[in-house]
Amino acid sequence: MAGHDVVDTDAWLSARKALLQQEKKFTRARDALSAARRALPWRKVDKDYVFDGPDGKQRLADLFDGRSQLLIYHFMFDPTWDEGCKSCSFIADHYDPAVMHLAQRDVTLVTVSKAPLEKLQAFRKRMGWSFKWVSSFDNDFNRDFGVTFTQDEIDSGKAHYNYADKGFPTTEAPGLSVFTRDDDGQVFHTYSSYGRGLDMFLTAYHYLDVVPKGRDEDALPYSMSWVRLHDAYGA
Repeated sequence: MAGHDVVDTDAWLSARKALLQQEKKFTRARDALSAARRALPWRKVDKDYVFDGPDGKQRLADLFDGRSQLLIYHFMFDPTWDEGCKSCSFIADHYDPAVMHLAQRDVTLVTVSKAPLEKLQAFRKRMGWSFKWVSSFDNDFNRDFGVTFTQDEIDSGKAHYNYADKGFPTTEAPGLSVFTRDDDGQVFHTYSSYGRGLDMFLTAYHYLDVVPKGRDEDALPYSMSWVRLHDAYGA
């Protein structure tokens, strides 16, 4: 950070006000993008997905828990792994306390992973989370929503992720999918986001974006290589 411009108060205020105009444009553009996202057409979910969860076997429609909107976070946890993905855990640390607030706005948030339920429950207890976590071990949900890949797809670099055949390095990938349910109980898929599209759900990154060093990840092997499970940072 050495060599950064240092100016007097008047010059600083002038620069800050100029940036504020850019920030206001960004806010308006973000509002317009959010409106366009909500205006996307829906597609009906006809497949019968049954999950294993703390309340027993539940279908996708049951996960709404009486509300009309459902957020599902696709948490990376392969059945062969002993613990969940550290980057997904980073995101979960952010949304866990938001679940109760979302419920006040007719939104249920549920986490889904491919690993069997007993592994999910053990890791959830270790991390101290309270959100509902269900297993898609016995169904094609993860596969159908673009977050589970075969080893052949990984080896060939043809894993279809984030709407393109650009490959993915592991069998499981992160994502967020949105659903709504009408008065007749029909379920519709309204939106899914992957990769950097999940960035906006990480408030820690937005705090880092305003400090002098920013995210400070350019020299790292990959953007989240610094992240650890929150019980693994040490002193």
